[in-house]
Amino acid sequence: MSDQRQKNWERLQGDSAFDAVVVGGGINGIGVYRELALQGLRVLLVERNDFCSGCSAAPSRMIHGGLRYLENGEFDLVRESLRERDALLTNAPHLVHPLPTVIPIASVFSGLLNSATGFFGLTGKPSSRGALPIKLGLSLYDWVTRKRRLLPKHVFRCRSKTKSLWPKLMPGLKFSATYHDAWISHPERLGIELLRDTAEIAPSAIALNYAELQPDGDGFRATCSRTGHSLRVTAKIVVNATGAWLDETIARINGGNHPDRLVSGTKGSHLIIDHPELEAALAGHMAYFENSDGRVCIVFPYLGKVLAGSTDIRVSSAKRVRCEPEEERYILDSLRLVFPDIEVRPEDVVFSYAGIRPLPKSDHDFTGRISRGHYTRRLDGLVPQLCMIGGKWTTFRAFAEQTADEVLKELGSERRVETLALAIGGGRDFPAEADVLKKQLQADFEISAERASHVTGIYGSGARAVLEHCRSCATDRSLAEGTGLTTGEVVFLLKNEFVETLSDLVLRRTSLAIDGSLSMDMLDTLVDLYRAETGLSVQDVDRQRTDLINELNDFHGVSRSMLESRNLNWSKECALAQKPA
Repeated sequence: MSDQRQKNWERLQGDSAFDAVVVGGGINGIGVYRELALQGLRVLLVERNDFCSGCSAAPSRMIHGGLRYLENGEFDLVRESLRERDALLTNAPHLVHPLPTVIPIASVFSGLLNSATGFFGLTGKPSSRGALPIKLGLSLYDWVTRKRRLLPKHVFRCRSKTKSLWPKLMPGLKFSATYHDAWISHPERLGIELLRDTAEIAPSAIALNYAELQPDGDGFRATCSRTGHSLRVTAKIVVNATGAWLDETIARINGGNHPDRLVSGTKGSHLIIDHPELEAALAGHMAYFENSDGRVCIVFPYLGKVLAGSTDIRVSSAKRVRCEPEEERYILDSLRLVFPDIEVRPEDVVFSYAGIRPLPKSDHDFTGRISRGHYTRRLDGLVPQLCMIGGKWTTFRAFAEQTADEVLKELGSERRVETLALAIGGGRDFPAEADVLKKQLQADFEISAERASHVTGIYGSGARAVLEHCRSCATDRSLAEGTGLTTGEVVFLLKNEFVETLSDLVLRRTSLAIDGSLSMDMLDTLVDLYRAETGLSVQDVDRQRTDLINELNDFHGVSRSMLESRNLNWSKECALAQKPA
């Protein structure tokens, strides 16, 4: 058990009475936990695994207004999404960045009836979108943000101008449109920064990962799954923010008294591809295009690689999922439609991930018609339960605000703090130009431009605390040749960011796994640092190492042989770098 966790359990033991308990530590749960704590309530957050390790760890990594939601007539959702997108660009500029997006267009009028289909509740898949409906949609997109524009207006281009900018795009296009949305580099880290902010501003609030909540008389019992230690807690209201597991949580908390299902999820899978030619062909843009089945797909540069997705497959129950071989083929085949002259092979995939979108229950035949909106449902009981249904990454703050206001009304409390313009973590005091902070860090800590860029892009203004810690370490060296992460950084994360397992460190506190840089040698270096910092036994740490290797293989398409081959790749690169010219 980390020192952070030990202190939280000691505080819980000292006072186990709360105004509200939030069950589920994904982005929606963390968001409402922060909202309630900032209003002066005493709040407990309970997550049975790691924070942001379920659905919240598997987004498309886009922060977007939902252009295609216009087809469903969901104008309020688009308006809300655009407002929240712009808020995140302002509040977390170290993690959320503008994303210019190109739409290849092969027809003029096709798709004009898509919106009408959505308005009248029809469930069939939309037809291919032509230039006219796309123009109308983008014009409306621009109109919604006309009074507070942060990003450029859309631009239409003819075939020749399009091909001059993206010569590898599909040959049959007639036009292209370019508009701007945003992307998030490290979504799980944003969740951690929200938790750290809350701990600083509202120290009476407590957040626990690897903990379970069970009913216990007129209260509950919180149990640490790492140690088995448990404590009885009380609350005036429970917020169920367990996403795809919402219905199962209702049954558990209500003691089996379960209403009709509220959530009907779909599975989305994504690939991370190491392909310099494809990355260059994108020219810094996301390509937003249709697959042959009408499903909208995306591909964009991501952390030196390329992110491509996604699938949208109905699932009957909530469980951990992986990108299956047929899904990988589906995504790779989609890339051949938009970049037919670029060969992308399965061997180019360095990481894959999948998650279940916790969508409202729906009878729509075409999953793209299911709303990405959100709402709550109150359930009576000894302790009232407020269920968060639906939602998406972009709108987590708005959903949290809505839910918190309902809790405040239930408890007869008033809102004290508005969060729409509240900076998040390293977004506080972040300069208008990131280069300003990078140069300051270079001068103050005598580090290279590359090192300054690395810490700024991950920690924002919090980079100073990280670098101060690294400077205090006896040694602080790069984890591996060509990797920005250092040993001092790893220790900082272990001390300050709720890390309880090696999996937390590799998959969610760093980008080592998702960007394809993790090798077996690097993992062993992490194991040594982890063991020294936590004081766990050799057997315990080795067990976690084995669990992580199995997890990478079973759920992310990264086999042991891939990790070992990266050792050889690093050795070759080092040898080439040291070879005399």
